[in-house]
Amino acid sequence: MHRREMLRMAAVAGAAGVLTLDGVTFAHADGPDGASGGPASETRKVTGRLPTGAPDFVHLPVEVPRGVREIAVSYTYDRPAVPAGVQGNACDIGIFDERGTELGGPGFRGWSGGARTEFAISAERATPGYLAGPVRPGTWHVVLGPYTVAPQGLAYEVTVTLRYGPPGVTPAPVYPPQRAKGRGRAWYRGDNHLHSVHSDGKRTPAEVAAAARAAGLDWITTTEHNTTSSHGAWEGLWADDFLILTGEEVTTRNGHVVALGIDPGVFVDWRYRARDNAFGRFSRRIRQAGGLVVPAHPHATCVGCNWKFGFNEADAVEVWNGPYTPDDEIALAEWDNALVAAVRRGRPWLPAIGNSDAHREPQVVGHPQTVVLAEDLSRTALLAGIRAGRCWIAESSAVGLSFSASGGRGAHAGIGERLRVDRDAPVTVRLDVTGAAGCSASFVTDQGRLFTTPVPADGKVEWRTTASYAAYVRAEVRHPPADGGASGVPGPFAALTNPVFLGWA
Repeated sequence: MHRREMLRMAAVAGAAGVLTLDGVTFAHADGPDGASGGPASETRKVTGRLPTGAPDFVHLPVEVPRGVREIAVSYTYDRPAVPAGVQGNACDIGIFDERGTELGGPGFRGWSGGARTEFAISAERATPGYLAGPVRPGTWHVVLGPYTVAPQGLAYEVTVTLRYGPPGVTPAPVYPPQRAKGRGRAWYRGDNHLHSVHSDGKRTPAEVAAAARAAGLDWITTTEHNTTSSHGAWEGLWADDFLILTGEEVTTRNGHVVALGIDPGVFVDWRYRARDNAFGRFSRRIRQAGGLVVPAHPHATCVGCNWKFGFNEADAVEVWNGPYTPDDEIALAEWDNALVAAVRRGRPWLPAIGNSDAHREPQVVGHPQTVVLAEDLSRTALLAGIRAGRCWIAESSAVGLSFSASGGRGAHAGIGERLRVDRDAPVTVRLDVTGAAGCSASFVTDQGRLFTTPVPADGKVEWRTTASYAAYVRAEVRHPPADGGASGVPGPFAALTNPVFLGWA
């Protein structure tokens, strides 16, 4: 670390620790432009080394003078070899403008994580992941995020270039509509965790939309890591039968949360840990913006992916993320335990959803997908269906399913609903599944897995119980285990439902 750098280990509005470096200044504070005899651009380089245990965010102040048309930033850092079991260097980057770096403040202008080594912002345009707009004079901050630092430290170089000239005009963003024509009250298929070139994905928005249509989806949600730049990138890609919602994958150091269906253009900050007691504030921010709080892949094995904030603020939880793996099995077991506790204590329960989290080929958009019973194909109706648990998860659109319980005097209830019957009244549970040849079907209750059978040729499975024996019933449809069951790990899902509740309360 250079002597000129000043270490200020402080909490910024409750955020994680911050290291602020000495600022970068440019010679022409009056804002030259090439036409008036000054230089067309100026460049400064900053180098340094961060030690192991560096704070989560490193701020490089940049004094931007008048007359700047574009700010461009590039960076590099070293990647020394490390022994097995030791984390190497990984460093993210983004930028905040002259309005400041306050947690949740208005200064955010973009974040690319570790997906890019350079970016540029002007009024007319910006690199994907960043927000176009005027480059106003004042103190901007390039922000480095040393995700992991090797024992040798992390040597970095940041290059900042200012290009002078007329400011240009920022085009008004064109956001997707909040409603499509749809089919009225129906089951709609959606994938609500997707990435494009606007964060660390490799597909363009057009390629994501095409893949979603090919997967038989009715709707998707764009959820880039820590940026909203994709919200206005879908013009011409929606249709009467295809809805695009806006969101964000809020990627903290203590887990990721999908801000599902927030208002277009709304940014949700991520610069905090569980210890900072800030998550409740930003959960409210998501809901105020009309969205749902959905912890993503809570037991994923990537650094920073394990969910540490608890589920008290959640509206749903992602129990199936991409191809089904053991960490999904753990998430499912955790969700089921919470479901049992909620039912037995008379508390609200948390619905389960599944998404592909697809970034690039060969990852499959729509594997899995959440199928929601909604009044129409609109943001309001779809989010209401998820919030109520009127949804199930399928590995693809080739799988169809209906699941219900009936009893008493013609009473009937579907997924996410309650069948109001006396405790000892006979209840018939019915599952009708298609596209699941060779799979087994199970009915799971608050007492555990009580019934399992191979899916018959007609796909129809029935089971009888009572509310005194099962407070709820949910269905699982699984493929055979890849190892034939030798490991004891169940096979991957073809489909999974939220519960039907039994009894009066």
